[in-house]
Amino acid sequence: MLLTIDCGNTNTVFSIWDGTAFIATWRTATDHQRTADQYFVWLSSLMNLQGVKADITDVIISSTVPRVVFNLRVFADRYFNTRPLVVGKPDCHLPIDVRVDAGTSVGPDRLVNTVAGHDLFGGNLIIVDFGTATTFDVVDADGAYIGGVIAPGVNLSLQALHQQAAALPHVDIAKPQAVIGTNTVACMQSGVFWGYVGLIKEVCARIRAEHGKEMKVISTGGLAPLFQGAEKLFDAFEDDLTMHGLRLIHYHNQE
Repeated sequence: MLLTIDCGNTNTVFSIWDGTAFIATWRTATDHQRTADQYFVWLSSLMNLQGVKADITDVIISSTVPRVVFNLRVFADRYFNTRPLVVGKPDCHLPIDVRVDAGTSVGPDRLVNTVAGHDLFGGNLIIVDFGTATTFDVVDADGAYIGGVIAPGVNLSLQALHQQAAALPHVDIAKPQAVIGTNTVACMQSGVFWGYVGLIKEVCARIRAEHGKEMKVISTGGLAPLFQGAEKLFDAFEDDLTMHGLRLIHYHNQE
């Protein structure tokens, strides 16, 4: 069985693929100090609690936090006796081209999402990922990654407002009942929510105009459904896009 690990700046997700489907998924806070032994105790405990019996033989990792990769490598080697594939490393081959400026390092999560998006929806895509950062990834007709846009994440923007403005409280993102807020919390929620709706619409429109072709917009990440409910911003939502991409990349390297 295959263990796929997606390590982001905020959370790390572990999923087990049994050859036909993902049979279990767990999420933990990303912590570069967590040791290989701690990963195993955490994962094995959850597997036992849910009655998941899995003979893990392969591991693939995508990480935007370089400092956690070493302990995840040790975790895979020590407890599953396997050398993990790490997206972005020379020995991990991609089924797509990456056409960006020479010397540019592209986040592995963006490459993984590109692989998955092209497999599910074909080419000429804009993939919007709502993570710690809000990223727009552009997929060419042949599936190649050709660049994108990086903007501050939604929760990061709210956190910055709270930390840098003494009078503004911490608030959670939600769709406001009206654009004009009648209290501080409503004003903040409106500004962030409708501000990001405008950001998504404008960036996608400019990408389409620059690319010169019809493009589908695919969303992923926990906040995507919230924005989908506001207006018709996306053609599809895929919650497991990254895990699907990791599975495809592993298969490509096996072949």
